[in-house]
Amino acid sequence: MLASLLGFLAVFALMFMRIPIALAMGIVGFFGLALLRSWDASLISTLSVIKSTGFSYTLSVIPLFILMGNLTARAGMAAELFELARSFIGHRRGGIAMASIGASAGFGAICGSSIATTATMAKVAYPAMRQLGYSETLAAGTIAAGGTLGILIPPSTVLVIYGIITETSIGRLFAAGMIPGVLMMVLMCCAIAWVAHRDPQAAPACARDNWRQRLRALSKIWGVVVLFLVVMGGIYGGLFTAAEGAGFGAFGAFLFALLRGKLNWAIFSEVMSESTRATAMLFTILIGALIFGNFINFTGMPGELRTAVSALSISPTLVVVAICLIYIALGSVMEELSMILLTVPVFFPVIVQLGYDPHWFGILIVMVVMIGMISPPVGMNLFVLSSLLPEVSVKTLYRGVIPFIGALVVGLLILILFPSLVTFIFQWIH
Repeated sequence: MLASLLGFLAVFALMFMRIPIALAMGIVGFFGLALLRSWDASLISTLSVIKSTGFSYTLSVIPLFILMGNLTARAGMAAELFELARSFIGHRRGGIAMASIGASAGFGAICGSSIATTATMAKVAYPAMRQLGYSETLAAGTIAAGGTLGILIPPSTVLVIYGIITETSIGRLFAAGMIPGVLMMVLMCCAIAWVAHRDPQAAPACARDNWRQRLRALSKIWGVVVLFLVVMGGIYGGLFTAAEGAGFGAFGAFLFALLRGKLNWAIFSEVMSESTRATAMLFTILIGALIFGNFINFTGMPGELRTAVSALSISPTLVVVAICLIYIALGSVMEELSMILLTVPVFFPVIVQLGYDPHWFGILIVMVVMIGMISPPVGMNLFVLSSLLPEVSVKTLYRGVIPFIGALVVGLLILILFPSLVTFIFQWIH
């Protein structure tokens, strides 16, 4: 246990020295295993991790979903989703902000990335809200919070990574995210309604569309529906694996962008470059985390932690709440993916020992990551918005996300108290 604790402290120390988290985890894992076993064993283990990760067929789902998200963003599908939601609920006070939440959820269903969803909606929904007189605080907070739905609504790259490192069914994880995704949409809209009730000037209503305009907007999203049904329907129906589904999705998104005239050679090259950079970043972090994970497993920390929790004889629910609090605290100072890869190998055996469903725990992990992505000071969505909307101050961003952090915390508590909300769908499907 002492060796593993020293390892964690060493990783955090290297992070504070501004060494990239992937490199920090890799260095500590390599040297830690070398000191505990031997240099040859550590070298062989490290090379094995690099080779197996780089040539893993299962991990091919990650770059394919990233590519699909980038292509759908270029195809203009986010704007169509936002226009549909605006047409139906924009006439209500706070309706445009709620439309942004709905469009974020819809785009997340064909994207799988929180950052991509945030960046896209910042270009689509933020100008519309500001033009109608929405306050900067509510508009920016809505975009940041809505972007987090990109990793909860399936498909989700975070759920894919969780499924891979815990050997949990990715298809079932996707199914498990459906009801929580809808729940968080509702809670975020409730947060908007609360803000609009307290300050009506912050969220004015717009003109009501007639049914002809609504049906016209509805007819434009057929591409989104087809893409989602092909990918998720194929995975749930057993027609193909998650990796194959991601391949179909990426190819479908390519065709949509091409047929709509949104794709030329320059744009395609840019999309491929963006997807390659994002994939390289994720795989580098993953390799570093796996090297560190091998060191932690060799120290025996997960087993000792399971034994300690069993000996305490406290309520399993309190253990889960404590783990979630640790994640929320880490999420406010750490990059979210690194946090997951660093801690899941430690906490996952404890959850299984307590008899909880691993799919349910995966959704809880996503929920706390969502909170971390909009929590000061280092929430990733806040950084994305700060770079895309330089006219919005950091203070305004922090104030804007507070109601949505509250909504996410409420959603997290609901899922902890009622696990069946997560497990119902995939148990019914299978």
